[in-house]
Amino acid sequence: MTQDPYEILGVSRDASADEIKKAYRRLARQLHPDVNPDPATQERFKDVSRAYEVLSDPGKRQAYDRGGDAFSQGFGGAGQGFSFTDIMDAFFGGGAAAGGQARGPRSRARRGQDALIRLDVSLAEAAFGVTRDLKVDTALTCEACEGKGTAPGTSPTTCETCHGQGEVAVVQRSFLGEIRTLRPCAACRGYGSIIPDPCRECSGDGRVRSRRTLTVKIPAGVDMGTRVQLTGQGEVGPGGGPAGDLYVEIHVEPHATFTRHGNDLHTTVSLPMTAAALGTSLTLPLLEADLEPAEDSETVTTFDLDVRPGTQSGSEQVIKGFGVPSLRGGRGDLVVSIRVDTPTRLDPRQEELLRELAAIRGEETPDGRVEAPHKSMFGRLRDAFQGS
Repeated sequence: MTQDPYEILGVSRDASADEIKKAYRRLARQLHPDVNPDPATQERFKDVSRAYEVLSDPGKRQAYDRGGDAFSQGFGGAGQGFSFTDIMDAFFGGGAAAGGQARGPRSRARRGQDALIRLDVSLAEAAFGVTRDLKVDTALTCEACEGKGTAPGTSPTTCETCHGQGEVAVVQRSFLGEIRTLRPCAACRGYGSIIPDPCRECSGDGRVRSRRTLTVKIPAGVDMGTRVQLTGQGEVGPGGGPAGDLYVEIHVEPHATFTRHGNDLHTTVSLPMTAAALGTSLTLPLLEADLEPAEDSETVTTFDLDVRPGTQSGSEQVIKGFGVPSLRGGRGDLVVSIRVDTPTRLDPRQEELLRELAAIRGEETPDGRVEAPHKSMFGRLRDAFQGS
């Protein structure tokens, strides 16, 4: 087999470093022992790795182009080893170590965590919006060190173990020769520097826990479980890193009169039997009545409901536009259910009048009507498919 590294990688002599790297990646994916265990293929993989070691090093490539022996011990033969990181690049892309992180020292500054708190609001506050002051226990930037983690007048020093690189090389022997891998430096935990004199307030973390007050504006139309995001109001990150986000989860308290279904409000009105038969007019309070009245407010807080004569118990009247405002605009309806109360205690005169009314209407001994129960929408659909 030819020992010309250019021919082994299949590139021209004037190939750029990127072209050489791409050629190596392509061949490594095809020939790696984990992919192709054939002994002949493994030998070729060794040749490809050695060729790449020569051509990826500017000094070794220049020496070879001047006539040197590419695979002599001076050029890094099997005894010299090669970087396992280059093999990882061939499979997972270049410029990143294991895990997809950039090589070199990692920054002490990292983004803080998001935070979640629950806010209890009334139905009116959820419907029309409210502004609240919240007390939040969270991590804040340490004022003593301004997030640096060092005591005043001091600064981090370069790690003597990794010399500021944040990682150290570990060499292992294998059938491929010596494999060199890069691992985070244990002395500095990959930062490349050490804080010899940490800040006493934050113990070198760059942040302290404290309570602060935030003003939160809850938009109109939120519902149970809605989360309002406050960007950058969460936990401050270590080392003075940016803060995460704060999420305010809405919990709507039950209302004594109204229940919410989507953007519609539902309420029930009880009427005496005579009012339902003869018809009447009622003044209903609206949800707006729960709001604190403004000095110059013209908000309508009541509605006059006309009950038609002969209204039956269980009937509904829909009042358009008096429900809950939508987050996307518009407003739901107010649905009023009528419940007719039948008197349970009658004095002799009332009983006499009702018996006279029953006689006039021919209802002294009513037969009653037996009706089929009301079917749900799904029941009606089932009957339609079954042809009933």
